[in-house]
Amino acid sequence: MQKTLSATIAILVGGAVGQALLAWWSLPVLAALIALIFRLRPRPALLGGFLGGLLLWGGYAAILNVQNDGILSARIGELFGGLGGPLLVLVTGLFGAIFAALGAWTGSLTRGDSGS
Repeated sequence: MQKTLSATIAILVGGAVGQALLAWWSLPVLAALIALIFRLRPRPALLGGFLGGLLLWGGYAAILNVQNDGILSARIGELFGGLGGPLLVLVTGLFGAIFAALGAWTGSLTRGDSGS
């Protein structure tokens, strides 16, 4: 559990730096590298990646939503059938969570020891 928490924090911090400098797909690549470095098994890697991606993308989307008083999310929500701002923040967080979880899972399976 300690390694999973450490990997989650590493994905969160490393992902924040990576997202500022690189493209969106740097998050799953970074999560794969962290799971490989921390030698996580598949289930803890999925959990750590999911939480790290959810906190990173969901938190950043929430901050941006608050900073512009929800104007941008309301306009984008109209494009997607009238979704509200909080729901769009949640969807953004879930996309980040899925990307990071799959990246971390891939990194853990790269080791070849796939025992859970």
